[in-house]
This record gives sequence, C-alpha cells and structure tokens, in this order.
Amino acid sequence: MTLHYVDKGAGTSVLAIHGWTPDHRLMLGCMEPVFETKPGYRRLYVDLPGMGRSPGPPSIASSDDVVDAVLEFVDEVIGDVPFLLAGESYGGYVARAVVRARPEQVRGLALICPVGTALDRAERTRPEHQVLRPDPELLAAADPRVAAEFDEIAVVQTPETLRRFRDEILVGLDLADTEAMARIAGRWALRTSPESGPPYTRPTLILTGRQDSSVGYADQFALLPHYPRATFAVLDVAGHNAQIEQPELFNALMREWLDRVAAE
Repeated sequence: MTLHYVDKGAGTSVLAIHGWTPDHRLMLGCMEPVFETKPGYRRLYVDLPGMGRSPGPPSIASSDDVVDAVLEFVDEVIGDVPFLLAGESYGGYVARAVVRARPEQVRGLALICPVGTALDRAERTRPEHQVLRPDPELLAAADPRVAAEFDEIAVVQTPETLRRFRDEILVGLDLADTEAMARIAGRWALRTSPESGPPYTRPTLILTGRQDSSVGYADQFALLPHYPRATFAVLDVAGHNAQIEQPELFNALMREWLDRVAAE
C-alpha cells in the first residue's frame, strides 16, 4: 500500500514514526528543530496506515500489518541503504519491530516515550496524571474541546505547549480512520515480540517522561538488556509529550544520539 509522507532535506535517511492516532506532524514538529544544526540528513515523516492521509483498507487489521506496511515503505522509498529510525509511543513499538526485521540496515534507533514491555494499558506501570505547571487562565481562554483534551495529558500548561499540542498532535487525531483503528486495536500485540531476536547493538536512545501517565517510564527500563548501546533518560516535568514539555533536553539528547550514530 502507499503511505503518505513528507520528505525534507538530503543525506542519510531518518525515518520518523508517530504514535497511535496522530499523524506525521507530531514527529515533524518534535524533530525538525533537532536538525536545524545537523545538516546532511533526509527526514522522512510517514503517516501510518489509517492515520493522517494514509489509507486504512480492510487488509490493515493488526499491528503486524502496520509493520509490514512500514517495511514496504522502506523498500520503496529508502531502498537497501542504511537509515536511522525514530518512533514515538506506539510508533516506538512499530520501530522496534522494524529493527528486528532489519537490524543491519537500521544504524541507530531513537524511542520517544515508547510503549514499554506492558502492552495492555491496564497492566502498565503508570503514575497518576499530574499537572506540575498549571495555567487555569490559559485553559479557560482556549477552545473548550482543545482545552479538555490538552488538560487530560499535559504536565506543563503554557501557551507554547498548548499551541504545539493543537498544531502537532490534535490535528492528526481528527483525521484518524476510526474503523481502521478499531481493527488494528483488536490485534494490537505483534505476533512476535520485537525483543525476541538477538540484542540490537547500535546506538540507541530511550527517552521517557517521569510524569507520563500514558505509557509510564518504568516498563521501558526492562528493554535495556536488549539494547546494550542505549542511553536511557527519564525527564522530570514531562509527560507523554516530553518533546513539547522539555524541548531543550529533548533536542540535546536527540543530537547526542545522532553524534553517536555518526561516530560509527
């Protein structure tokens, strides 16, 4: 199938995979600032099947189908050359499966607030939602629907985090194909665990939010044995949208990851 994507820059390919129900704008918004001082990279921001502007036909009925579509995209758009891979939340789960399938081709892996070892939300080790930087006046002045959805997930409530949530995340949520999402959710767990093969020994970043009430941070720690070259970071004052709430730390860690990959 054909996936919609945005192609920016030239050089080593970096494939960016967003999370469950948003679209490519989530990854474009969080990663483009990283590359402002890092030339030489071709950034590929893809919409997963049934999300954004990518179709979600009946043939897409599981996470395995999503992974297959991403691998097909790699073959068609990137080819057989080395590339870097970044995935956020559910996109991190998909990215780990891509690494398992193409360990020699993926030269570096970045996981941003990824789903950890517990797939079922009820089984995840998650903190209660906590707002550490509240701004009631900001919420009162915002569109009620935007304010309500932002308030459910935001740890830092500022005009900038609200703007980025609206422009990078909420816009994608509105485009998701609900029927396709329901089919995939029915077979959400991959048939084969991404960590069932040999350890992935290339530079890796696992970045989590200390106040992430969606996927947490503790279950991701259990991934470390499989990724022996991983930097594991838990950012305080950051929830599931850590890239928005701690942008300076996020950018610094992502650039350091790129430096580690480039050194090899």
